Amino acid sequence: MTRNGPDDATRRGASDVEAIEGLLAFAQTRPRWGGGAALSSASEAIARSRVLAKNSPGEHTALLARCLRTTAKLLLVRGRATEALPLAQEAVALTRSIGDGPLVVSLACLAAALEALHRYSEAAATLAEAERLPPPG
Repeated sequence: MTRNGPDDATRRGASDVEAIEGLLAFAQTRPRWGGGAALSSASEAIARSRVLAKNSPGEHTALLARCLRTTAKLLLVRGRATEALPLAQEAVALTRSIGDGPLVVSLACLAAALEALHRYSEAAATLAEAERLPPPG
């Protein structure tokens, strides 16, 4: 389905997960300078995925982590690293139990936030941790 607006993602008949996926897709297609709609959409995706993860953590924790990472990346592109950092940190905390690819991607997002804040040694340590993880599979 083509996403023309955030309301397309939440139309009647869409499952909760489909709605969240649609909100993330919409947020990622917005231009960097048109951040209001993108960040609102991503924030709504986080709120909705928090509810799902609370009710069924094993099934939806990875989705919540992805929402957090996506929002952190949107904030980083807009020069808002201070706001991105706690989201990236939460994504890492959530994906530690999952491991593999989601943890590697979350660590990379956290490293990017740390680097944007000029915390280079912490960013390097975070990337080193990601490199020490066994390859998925």
